[in-house]
Amino acid sequence: MLNKRRSFSFLAILTAALLSGCQSAAFHRADVQDNSTDRMTVGKVQKEIRVGMSGADVAQALGSPNIVSTDEERREVWIYDKIATDRAYSSSSGGVNALILGFGGGAAGGVGVGGGSSAGASSTSQRTLTVIIKFDKDGKVRDFAYHTSRF
Repeated sequence: MLNKRRSFSFLAILTAALLSGCQSAAFHRADVQDNSTDRMTVGKVQKEIRVGMSGADVAQALGSPNIVSTDEERREVWIYDKIATDRAYSSSSGGVNALILGFGGGAAGGVGVGGGSSAGASSTSQRTLTVIIKFDKDGKVRDFAYHTSRF
């Protein structure tokens, strides 16, 4: 009875190890990607920013600007300049090479399982978002523009 339990436990562990080694690079990339909903996007700017809103409302929607300046008429201009670099590396092994105790298989007493093949992928991309918000003399948004790129 004890041997049957050990055999079942061994098979369960071996199956789990084999299946976990067969994940695709895309699966691993999804695990390490930042899917944060807080970050600034073009959609968030389009949805949240409106002509006539106050600076306090803009700050609440987008956070603090990177640059605060003035134009030729001394009206405030806020600039949000966001740059992000996404790096991901993933690797998977197509098989599991393991030392399995209690099972003979060569001089070392181990059994190699699987072909030992491996696959991997790496990816680096950058994205930028620049948002320029111009205020009138009363501190209300008079105009805004944005530019985004991804490479």
